[in-house]
Amino acid sequence: MKKAYVFPGQGSQFPGMGKDLYESSALAKQLFEQANDILGFRISDVMFSGTEEELKQTKITQPAIFLHSVILFKTKENESKPDMVAGHSLGEFSALVANKALSFEDALRLVSKRALAMQKACEMNPSTMAAILNLDDKIVEDICKEISASGHVVVAANYNCPGQLVISGSIEGINIACEKLKAAGAKRALVLPVGGAFHSPLMEPARVELEAAINSTNFSAPTCPVYQNVTANAVSDPTAIKKNLIMQLTAPVKWTQSVQQMTADGATQYIECGPGKVLQGLVKKISQTAEALSF
Repeated sequence: MKKAYVFPGQGSQFPGMGKDLYESSALAKQLFEQANDILGFRISDVMFSGTEEELKQTKITQPAIFLHSVILFKTKENESKPDMVAGHSLGEFSALVANKALSFEDALRLVSKRALAMQKACEMNPSTMAAILNLDDKIVEDICKEISASGHVVVAANYNCPGQLVISGSIEGINIACEKLKAAGAKRALVLPVGGAFHSPLMEPARVELEAAINSTNFSAPTCPVYQNVTANAVSDPTAIKKNLIMQLTAPVKWTQSVQQMTADGATQYIECGPGKVLQGLVKKISQTAEALSF
């Protein structure tokens, strides 16, 4: 039996997240305090006592989810080891700490840099995302290409599970796409409450900023392969991991394909590590044979 550890991305935050860890584990407390020092503000206070609105700010959300995920993993690390890891978007940084490709400190600095760079890119180009339900991926992709060819940016961004594909682009592009996709038979085309067009060409300014930070960070040989969003394949070479991580900001998250590949490579148990249970639900929709649970 092979275990795949999976780490959630943006959207899994909730008020009070990580507080139980801080109060019950000396290691967790030490790591939270270290994170406060690295970031230069007490993110633990916002996580434990902040409002939903405060937690929704990208500069808070991304480090908060990363910290909850990684610190939870580190408190359980001696109990069980993953055979493979993957993370959904932001969660890929958590996965790279779990397989020791990145240190906790370096990953947190990169996550903070990523969050601020994405926030800046969102402010430069007002944009959004929408979830398209119960429509064939190919139809969604074709309609997005047709709209993009007419001058409005809109692309397939998150392949979450069969029948759930999130698109990303300019506000006008997304509005046009939602109308066309509903006309093409989508059960729902729902604009999401997000700050911008993540995993689209509109994130190019953030990608450039993050590229410099990633290239100056040390990556080690991982203890097990990471199934990266960009390729959906097992990756163990640090140079390739860096390259894929840089491309990730403007490329689609191939989550469906990643889980399919991990299952094909022998994963029978998926353990979600972090806030929420979003990935467990997606795994069950992608692989009927897989056991999905959380720490």
